[in-house]
Amino acid sequence: MSAAAPNAVATSGTALAFDFGERRMGVAVGDLSLRISHPLLTVEADSDAGRLEAVAALIREWQPVILVVGLPAHLDGTEHALSARCRKFARRLTARFGLLTELVDERLTSYAAAEALAQAGVRGRRQKQMVDQVAAQQILDTFFQLHHDAA
Repeated sequence: MSAAAPNAVATSGTALAFDFGERRMGVAVGDLSLRISHPLLTVEADSDAGRLEAVAALIREWQPVILVVGLPAHLDGTEHALSARCRKFARRLTARFGLLTELVDERLTSYAAAEALAQAGVRGRRQKQMVDQVAAQQILDTFFQLHHDAA
């Protein structure tokens, strides 16, 4: 699912992934050729302008060749209340930065991220600070898997 496709999916370079939220947005970074991802940070912003400014700084720093945005859906696959906002966010990223932006199904990523953090001994307030960026990492890992299977 592409928000827009200014160019084909690169096989090398950096990818940034986003777990979009109305107040917090998790960000992960990864390498396309190695298919290795890492949680990066959580952006605290309650406006689209604030989110886009944070993304602009990340793009300047990391120089990604692709952006990946998690697309929420209910377990049965129907659209989630935030689905339209995530699609709009992905379109804005493409329009503003001229980068290919892919949408990836993010069902259960926040739950899986919380479970992974709990297994690593990260709980409570510390887990809350990290769960969005670990969810973004899982979104990026899903993208890597889909991209690998398509290659």
